[in-house]
Amino acid sequence: MQLKGETQESSGCNEGPKGKMTLLLALVALISAFGSSFQYGYNVSVINSPAPFMQEFYNRTYLNRNGVPMDSGFQTLLWSLTVSMFPLGGFFGSLMVWPMVNNCGRKGTLLINNLFSIVAAILMGTSEAAKTFEVIILSRVIMGIYAGLASNVVPMFLGELSPKNLRGAIGVIPQLFITVGILVAQILGLDIILGNATGWPILLGITGIPSLVQLLTLPFFPESPRYLLLQKGDEEQARRALQKLRGWDDVDDELKEMLQEDRSEKEEGQFTVFSLCTFRGLRWQLISIIIMMMGQQLSGVNGVFYYADRIFQSAGVDSNSVQYVTVSIGAINVVMTLVAVFIVESLGRRILLLAGFGFCCVSCAVLTLALNLQNMVHWMSYLSIVCVIVYIIGHAIGASPIPFVMITEMFLQSSRPAAFMVGGSVHWLSNFTVGLVFLYMEAGLGPYSFLIFCAICLATMVYIFFIVPETKNKTFMEISRIMAKRNKVEIEEDKEELEDFHTAPGGQAEQKEIFSSGL
Repeated sequence: MQLKGETQESSGCNEGPKGKMTLLLALVALISAFGSSFQYGYNVSVINSPAPFMQEFYNRTYLNRNGVPMDSGFQTLLWSLTVSMFPLGGFFGSLMVWPMVNNCGRKGTLLINNLFSIVAAILMGTSEAAKTFEVIILSRVIMGIYAGLASNVVPMFLGELSPKNLRGAIGVIPQLFITVGILVAQILGLDIILGNATGWPILLGITGIPSLVQLLTLPFFPESPRYLLLQKGDEEQARRALQKLRGWDDVDDELKEMLQEDRSEKEEGQFTVFSLCTFRGLRWQLISIIIMMMGQQLSGVNGVFYYADRIFQSAGVDSNSVQYVTVSIGAINVVMTLVAVFIVESLGRRILLLAGFGFCCVSCAVLTLALNLQNMVHWMSYLSIVCVIVYIIGHAIGASPIPFVMITEMFLQSSRPAAFMVGGSVHWLSNFTVGLVFLYMEAGLGPYSFLIFCAICLATMVYIFFIVPETKNKTFMEISRIMAKRNKVEIEEDKEELEDFHTAPGGQAEQKEIFSSGL
């Protein structure tokens, strides 16, 4: 199959169809996000509501085995392990990203990953019947590994499938489904539904259903065209995948842009984490994703959710109704992330990052003041509620969704898996650290804890303002050129061979020789 030579004509007509959200692209985005990202959010939140009933099961099981009640200190340790094993598993899952996506592909990794979730769901769902609490802790590690892989591979997969003018919107969809997962877990965890003594095993076990749906449906959708072309060297499969995703036949311009990317990085080959960390040409990209990922998790989102219940109680909300308030916060989170899907392509990534961290920074500062004065000034408790809502809005539109989009956009094909491995590891280690440290911070500093979060948000915002470029509606190569200037390096491009992509009479034979030289 020979590439067409009418460069001017094809580039002129590409702008319309290339930017459309086709049915196939929408379906693969929804199935990937529902089958993977949804469960990350679901398992973050699912054990909060049934915690007393699960702890009672731990104690009852221990009593039946040993004839004596469980020591309160040991019970606290077991519950801490139950909670903390999820982000620790997430870190281990992030370490598996690089080898799996390079050897199994993006789609293949998601399909294999479903097995972790299904096994963990079966173990958790049958734990009470089997009278063993150890498998719950083990399953939390397994679900963490699943979430660590999913949180990195889904944004990478969707970013590589998307046309440049929809990449931001589609890139936010995984975060949207994470928030939907959190909300669904909060709703199902209400004591009138499954958050009770008999319903909690079902609540934990149904997490496998989205994985089963993805396992049965995702094989019918195409693999990432960039993976097929640049890493497998299969131009024909890449062309067919692109034609299906775009809904039209002339995809030469996108293939040419992929080839430019391949030629510019052919000398480096596939980056490992070590080579990524030592390569000067990607220095600022690497620093940027580490700063954004640390800012995302260390900005206090867990602390705000932890304080939310007592903030609403101090404003007069009945303790029995607090769980419904928690659900309402989850709903705000979903709605504002949905808003981000629709505004990220018009406002751009930088604006949303700066606005998001800015809202979080101001909210944390005012919240510190309000929490300290609420016993003296009665309306300060209502100001605290406003701060919580503004904080959630800020995190939902910028701090939560955009960093993962930026990893996809700031790195080319050869370095992207290693970049996601680094970014994902920082994400999960920071998450684990906050979970470990926040209770001690809260005990020692009280409301002043939020001043630390305020400082982190401010520092992240300043860094983004001076260093992170706007990537809206740019190709990966255009973004790479922008960052190359900051890194003070030059991008090598073989213009003669790129021209051969369109004009060489050898057509496909010419192309394959070029592709193989870059692999």
